Amino acid sequence: MIVILAFVVIGGGGLGSWLYVRSLENQVDKVDAFQGLQEEQRPVRAADSARNFLVVGKDRSEPGDNVSRTDTIMLVHVPHSRDRAQLISIPRDTWTTVPQSLPENGGGPKKAKINAAYAWGGAPLLVRTIEGFTGVRVDHVVVVDFAGFGKVIDVLGGVDVTVDKPFKSDLAPDGVLQPGVHHMNSDLALDYARQRKQFTDGDYSRMRHQQAIIAAVMQEASRKGVMTNPGQLNDFLRATAGAVQVDRNLSVFDTVWNLRQIRSGDLTMLTSPTTGTGMVGDQSVIFPDLAASAKLFAAVKNDRMDDWLSQNPSAINGN
Repeated sequence: MIVILAFVVIGGGGLGSWLYVRSLENQVDKVDAFQGLQEEQRPVRAADSARNFLVVGKDRSEPGDNVSRTDTIMLVHVPHSRDRAQLISIPRDTWTTVPQSLPENGGGPKKAKINAAYAWGGAPLLVRTIEGFTGVRVDHVVVVDFAGFGKVIDVLGGVDVTVDKPFKSDLAPDGVLQPGVHHMNSDLALDYARQRKQFTDGDYSRMRHQQAIIAAVMQEASRKGVMTNPGQLNDFLRATAGAVQVDRNLSVFDTVWNLRQIRSGDLTMLTSPTTGTGMVGDQSVIFPDLAASAKLFAAVKNDRMDDWLSQNPSAINGN
C-alpha cells in the first residue's frame, strides 16, 4: 500500500489535499480479499499497532493476453512508529504449499509456485498462502494494475531510474541503457520492471528493478511538489485511484493519515531469502531459504525489524 499512499503523504500537503483524498475514497475499487478465510486458520496478530499490507501487481504484458499475472508480490511492513516501512519482495516462482488447488487437481493443498494461488483462488487464496508461508497476519490487501501504474508515471512526466546493469530495450534511445541514472517514460519504465530473461539472475533482477521504479516514482512526486500544485494533484490522485483495488476494510483516507510521516528515504527494500533456482518436473522454480525466512518474518510478525536489519545489513537491496 505504501507504493500508492506514500505519494500522497510525501511533501505533507494541506487541508485541501486531505479533503481531496477523502473525496476519492469511493472511486477506489474494492475487492473481497478476505472472503472465506477462517479465523482459526490465520496467524495471530502479535503486534497490534503494526500493520502489514500485501501488495499484488497484476500485468497483461502480452498482446491478446487476457490472463492477469501476479508478477509482483510484496509484503509491506509498517511498524508501530508509522515513520518508515519495509518492502519485502516475494519471488513469484517461490515453491511452497498452496492450501487449496483447482477441482481437477483434487481441491486440496498442493505444492506450486506461490503466484499460482492468485490464479486459482484470487486474493483470498493468495492471502491464505502468504500467511501460511510467512506466519505473518495480513491486515490489508492492495492490487496494483501495471497499466494504471504507467498512467501515474505519465502524470509525473517520467521518472529518473538508476539502472544497475546494461538493459536492452527496443524502447531505449540507443537500444541499450548502460548503468546509471536514466529518465524513463511509462513504457520504458514498465519494460524495465518486467524484464527478467536478459539478466543472469532473472527474477531477482526484476524484483530489484520493480523496487527501483517504486522509489523513483516517490522521489519524482516529492521533487515536483505534486501536493502543492492543484492541477498536478488532481491528475496524480485520479491516476493513482484508477491504478489500485483495495480490500473492503481499508480506508484510504485513514491509511494516508496514519502513514503521513513516511518519506521516500524511509523505505527499506528487501527480498525474501532464497537458496536459488532449480527444477521441479518441467517447472523452473525458486526455493525459499526456510531458516532465514523464518527469522525475517518472525521479526515482521513481532514488529522487531530494526533488530533484524541491524543484524542483516547486507540483505538490504542496493547495499
